Amino acid sequence: MSDNIEVETPQVPIDENNELSLNTNQEVQIASQDPEASSQVLDSSEITTSVTENVDHLQTSINSEEQIPPLVLENQTTVELAQPDNSQFIVENSETTILLEDTNSNLTPPVSEQTVAIENPAQGKSSQKLTPTIVVEENITTTASEISPKNNFHQISLTDTVSQIELTRGREFASYLGKNISKRTATAANIRNTLSSVAKIGIKPAIIYVSAQPNYLQLQLFLPNGKPVVKSIKKSREEVMKVAKKFSNQIRTPSQLDSHDYLSNAQKLYQWLIAPIAEELVANNINMTIFSMDSGLRTIPIAALHDGQQFLVEKYSLGLIPNFTLTDTRYVGLNGSQVLAMGASEFPAHANQTPLPAVPVELKTIVNNLWQGKSFLNQEFTLENLQQQRSKEKFRIIHLATHGEFHPGSADNSYIQFWDTKLRLNELRQLRLYSPQVELLVLSACTTAVGDEDAELGFAGLAVQAGVKSALASLWYVSDTGTLALMTEFYQHLSKRPIKAEALRKAQLAMLRGDVHLENRHILRNGNQHLALPLELVREGKRDLSHPYYWAAFTMIGSPW
Repeated sequence: MSDNIEVETPQVPIDENNELSLNTNQEVQIASQDPEASSQVLDSSEITTSVTENVDHLQTSINSEEQIPPLVLENQTTVELAQPDNSQFIVENSETTILLEDTNSNLTPPVSEQTVAIENPAQGKSSQKLTPTIVVEENITTTASEISPKNNFHQISLTDTVSQIELTRGREFASYLGKNISKRTATAANIRNTLSSVAKIGIKPAIIYVSAQPNYLQLQLFLPNGKPVVKSIKKSREEVMKVAKKFSNQIRTPSQLDSHDYLSNAQKLYQWLIAPIAEELVANNINMTIFSMDSGLRTIPIAALHDGQQFLVEKYSLGLIPNFTLTDTRYVGLNGSQVLAMGASEFPAHANQTPLPAVPVELKTIVNNLWQGKSFLNQEFTLENLQQQRSKEKFRIIHLATHGEFHPGSADNSYIQFWDTKLRLNELRQLRLYSPQVELLVLSACTTAVGDEDAELGFAGLAVQAGVKSALASLWYVSDTGTLALMTEFYQHLSKRPIKAEALRKAQLAMLRGDVHLENRHILRNGNQHLALPLELVREGKRDLSHPYYWAAFTMIGSPW
């Protein structure tokens, strides 16, 4: 199995003075749009008649700047948004092609030149070099397309579809997290411009919106070239949720490590979520897929979806976002960054937590061997110490090797365990990790309740609530040895190519392909780099870490770059 496309990543310095456009300490409001606009669902036999009868009404509505509810088509409907000169929507009977005007096609985000790129994060060596820090402008808008007859087809507007999804999901996360957290709105133009902007650092990403309606599954694919594609698959929400839950439970259960029964459901989900848009991904040379999932689907271990020959992670680096407007998409390189690594191998009796014997090795390996920074263990792993250390130095990476639990119910039911206390999810913002800005928060030993929509809101909204650009967390508690292997591999790749989702992908592939495995009381990397295991975890013989249980749980949340 071949690896994904290698990309050269220019070294990008830390932007010291760049003002945040998201996740600041100022309260912001969600755009007040009507989320209740209903979707009109038509059977294929009704499409031609319905569109013909309503085209005049649609023309009138657009001319009067009214909001028009999106038309949702069943039975494998295909919707493509291109950019012709006269920007029109065209609807066909069985397969729907939609062409969208974009008045901002020439807009490109500004790039600010900076100097001094740190080449080796472990040694702190630097070289003077002009490198870009990418800043994506917001509030880009598009105008509604005109509707006119053409070649016996009729034209409709679906421009509200994405904004409605964004608004609905934004309110969902705001309600769970207890505050209004975004004032931005999403359009095809600013999504496209964001995706296009990161080509400068060797990434070609796509965003996939997944919506599970009662009677069908809808995929909306946004590409850097401005041609969104919409697919409607006739699978009920109930069926999709049932398969997704069974798939997750099959992979995360240690007693099933010798079983490959999960592959059947992995392939079903691939056929529903990826196969309908696979040709577009290949045709556009996409190497990163970013998912905004509907409720009930946010805890799918997406990396382990399978096409019958390969896992999805073998094709793409992957990311999970709550939605576009809640994601800080600006890129700031991690080269030269320091990591504040904290954790606990044991806990006081009142904490009622199981020990994590690999944590001392994890912290020592990351800070002493792979990255520059500071580490604190057990009694020094306190909220007070974290805040004191952040007041002294500007750590752009915070690594917490401890238990994290995303439970059903409100945000105060979920927590991150410190040595002396549980930090509730609704209290996480109090750490002010946005000032100075933390680029990456890592939780290396957390778990999320399967199938619970509140728990998944906590997981998928982790970066937003923490005020960080990106968060790396696990969907289930992975073994100590598996976590140690993946985390050390992740930081190794992150130091060489500081694209977060790609570094995670490289670590996952190393485990999947056996480049990293356990043998004779050590973690071996490429057969010759030894990392001694703690005595509590020592096992004789050889054990591979290729089962998705060991690597598919780890998910990049928020900005994947």
